[in-house]
Amino acid sequence: MELPSTKPYLLRAIWEWCCDNGFTPYIAVQVDERTRVPREFVRDDQIVLNLGRTATNKLQIGNEYVEFQARFGGVARDLSIPVGQVTAIYARENGAGMAFEVDPAGDAALTLEGSPDGEPPTDPAPIRPEAGRPKLQRIK
Repeated sequence: MELPSTKPYLLRAIWEWCCDNGFTPYIAVQVDERTRVPREFVRDDQIVLNLGRTATNKLQIGNEYVEFQARFGGVARDLSIPVGQVTAIYARENGAGMAFEVDPAGDAALTLEGSPDGEPPTDPAPIRPEAGRPKLQRIK
């Protein structure tokens, strides 16, 4: 039996931790054809988005998609990001967060029974950056 992905649960937990501690949650996204974001802000098929309460409207971090409204240049836009395309969530202020592998097939990011290649899953760990810019490590 295939277990559901833990990734959306981890995204929600880190988002809540950021907000509860006065930090601004940001997500990094690998943009693909299913990702609905303002393309003019995409660089090298990637975009970083502010998921803070004051920057978003109608935020839903679901099991399949992260969906919300945000203003870009004063214009409200609807965004939809497949959870599998989120590569990191972290606090803007200190870079603490978690990085993920891109999961284009929508398969589990982490499972309790191991990864698809038979190796045991990598335990997620908080990430502490060097001074300044966030330095995130990928987990499977």
